[in-house]
Amino acid sequence: MTGSGKALGLRKMKTEPAIRSGADPVSPAGEQWTTVIRPRHPWFHLEVGEVWRYRDLVRLFVRRDFVAQYKQTILGPLWFFLQPLFTTLVFTVVFGRIAKIPTDGIPDFLFYLSGTVCWGYFSACLVETSDTFVKNAPIFGKVYFPRLVVPVAVVISNVLKFSIQFLLFLFFLIYYYQGGAPVAANLWVAALPLLMVQMALLGLGCGILISSLTTKYRDLSLVVSFGVQLWMFATPVVYPLSQIPEPYRRILVFNPMTAIVEGFRLAFLGASSIGVQEVILSVAVTLMLLFLGLVLFSRIEKTFMDTV
Repeated sequence: MTGSGKALGLRKMKTEPAIRSGADPVSPAGEQWTTVIRPRHPWFHLEVGEVWRYRDLVRLFVRRDFVAQYKQTILGPLWFFLQPLFTTLVFTVVFGRIAKIPTDGIPDFLFYLSGTVCWGYFSACLVETSDTFVKNAPIFGKVYFPRLVVPVAVVISNVLKFSIQFLLFLFFLIYYYQGGAPVAANLWVAALPLLMVQMALLGLGCGILISSLTTKYRDLSLVVSFGVQLWMFATPVVYPLSQIPEPYRRILVFNPMTAIVEGFRLAFLGASSIGVQEVILSVAVTLMLLFLGLVLFSRIEKTFMDTV
């Protein structure tokens, strides 16, 4: 085997022997290798360092996911703008004009656009990472690289999409502000990177958790599509948290996306009823789901080719 080191996980070395334990990792031709691939037995093994060494591969996957999605479409990158715009227009008509749900004094269109941008990033990370093993089984069965590279690349590629849609949100925010709407960004804007990191970790954790379970229970792949829609209605995307009765609000705050969406509106629109306790609870639930996802992912990746 003489392929690329990054692609095959093997690199030749002529001056120093390979670091090894047990059998001598020498090929039939007498060649020695610096990297030997062996199964790992610990119940939890997080390959952060190995993912970093394969950062070039992460970059290639990011480019593939970002460019290939709309490559053969007529409108191309315009879909990054059209999707949140159409969704926001529907929400404005249905929930703002017909249902007349209050938006805490914020213009309906701006209120729904802020929730759509946040939810769009999280849902994209969750859905696209939820079929990591099944979708990439042909690649995983032929080439070695850290399996965590694929979901990490998905999360990063969606950051680019979020950035484009966030610029669209800023455009309308400035437009409404100049028109005299009671909206104004504040110092909480500095927390935007933290909100993005939390959304990314939450989407990654839930996605790889579902992906790991999908290798054995294929029904979950059918549940994800409408499960995400149901989750959206359990998140204050189309309604403000202030309109939820207190008994139901205590349940709703266990949804980590509640604090994220409300925190985003607090930073850029100045309207939110989220508190410090809700934020702490949201972060705790996010870290718990991420940990569970990583543990199950690290165990399933050893044997998933036997079940996929």
